[in-house]
Amino acid sequence: MQLPARFRTRPRSASLFAILLLTVALAGVLTYEAWDAARSHRATAERTLRDYAAFAAWGFTVSAKEHLYSTLIWIFGPIMHEDPLMPGEPLKRPIVLSRMMTKEFQCPDSVRYYFRVDLPSKELVMDGTAPAPAVQQWIRDTVAVDVARNYKRDWSYSSVSGAVAGEACSIVYQVKWNANNTPAAAYGFRLCLANIATPSFGKAMSKATLLPPSLTEGTPNDSILSVVVTDGAGEQIWRSKQQFSPEFQGENRLQQFGGFVAKVAINPEFASRLVIGGLPQSRLPLLLGLLALTGALATMGVLQLRREDELARLRTDFVTSVSHELRTPLAQLRMFAETLLLGRVRSDEERQRSLEIVDQEARRLSHLVENILQFSRSERQAVTLCPVDAPLAPQLCDALEIFAPMVRARQVRISTQFDHELSAPADASALRQMVLNLLDNAMKYGPVGQEVRVGLTRAGRAARITVDDEGPGIPAADRDRIWRPFQRLERDANSAIAGSGIGLSVVRELAVRHGGTAWVESISGGSRFVIELPFAATTTS
Repeated sequence: MQLPARFRTRPRSASLFAILLLTVALAGVLTYEAWDAARSHRATAERTLRDYAAFAAWGFTVSAKEHLYSTLIWIFGPIMHEDPLMPGEPLKRPIVLSRMMTKEFQCPDSVRYYFRVDLPSKELVMDGTAPAPAVQQWIRDTVAVDVARNYKRDWSYSSVSGAVAGEACSIVYQVKWNANNTPAAAYGFRLCLANIATPSFGKAMSKATLLPPSLTEGTPNDSILSVVVTDGAGEQIWRSKQQFSPEFQGENRLQQFGGFVAKVAINPEFASRLVIGGLPQSRLPLLLGLLALTGALATMGVLQLRREDELARLRTDFVTSVSHELRTPLAQLRMFAETLLLGRVRSDEERQRSLEIVDQEARRLSHLVENILQFSRSERQAVTLCPVDAPLAPQLCDALEIFAPMVRARQVRISTQFDHELSAPADASALRQMVLNLLDNAMKYGPVGQEVRVGLTRAGRAARITVDDEGPGIPAADRDRIWRPFQRLERDANSAIAGSGIGLSVVRELAVRHGGTAWVESISGGSRFVIELPFAATTTS
């Protein structure tokens, strides 16, 4: 089954519609790809910055370890592990280490002890405040095992950490060797990393090269980086004065000295200088804006296509309606002209009637053609009016006289109520065209034998012309639409009433060009069409 023309889409419009949809889809794909590329670029840059932070954390721990190494070598100086213990030479007591343990290296509480584990007998010698027996046992066993399994002859020290009775315990020790390269004893002390390593952390922060100089360009570490150091239990033991957001953070763990973790964060304000081309900014708002603009333009295109299809349909209906309206009077003219030419009339009354019909249809045809020409000039912006300030009543009477033959054919009664003193600037031809269109509209949609009332009154600073009919009226929702070109009410679209759909459009166009307006309102038993023309000439051309 074939669909009616109004429901069919033209192939060209369908193709353009498909192209617009593909354009929006392509814009969506490109937007996603651009966003994904920007996101990937951003992720790569952030990953690079975190790698830089991890590299700086590694450099910090290495530098801190070197400074801590020097400190421990200095503390273990009295043991002189480089010189072996000669046969018969007595071992020194562990208290000798306290001479080098300045206050800044000592544990903050009162439990400060130094030990010596004789090897291989595992005898423990303590100086200072002796720890709990369990801790002493742990030191004895742990150091003996660690020396036997892990300690190397060329080591300067070793550290051991563990838990005794649920509490963390860390020690650092150095082995004193016999002349025959066997371990004689292990000297050590309780390791309080927070105290003994703090100077090392400070030196590493201020003096170490934590990032490549080509990137930092001589900027101090504390302006670029912030550092937080935690021990093996996760407790903070040191932090730099300046702290930055952990957005670009890396870490490095040092297993020695009970294990500590250095977490380094890069200053976000400095981050863009560390990445080639700078840190990419999110372009999502811009991309979404461009996509929305593309969608809006495509929507406008679709609406224009729909409007074009609608106009094409309306123009088709217009051509069909005009053809029908032209065909009817032409057929009448031809039929009655042939009747007169062939002498088929039987009386003078029939001849007179035929002549009246010919005149009526000619006037009707002339009015229709004039409407079409007026509408065409309006679309081409070629309308030129010549308003003349003159009484309006005589001009309305002329229009009624022109329309009289069609009034008689429909058995319509015309009543008038004019203010004969009322004058306004108006183009006579345009005024006649407006009135004839309103009368023609009243004739088409009103019943046979109705009364059409034409009025002319003053309305403020304008002359008001009204045409009242006894038709079915205009629904409120359609009272603005009927003034548009090619528009007809749904109830009349499939009726036998002929109409081009441009009559009322011509009325409003001419009224507006006079500086006035036109509208329709509901009255009891019909409709009232109104034209207002201002007293001051304000025409547009």
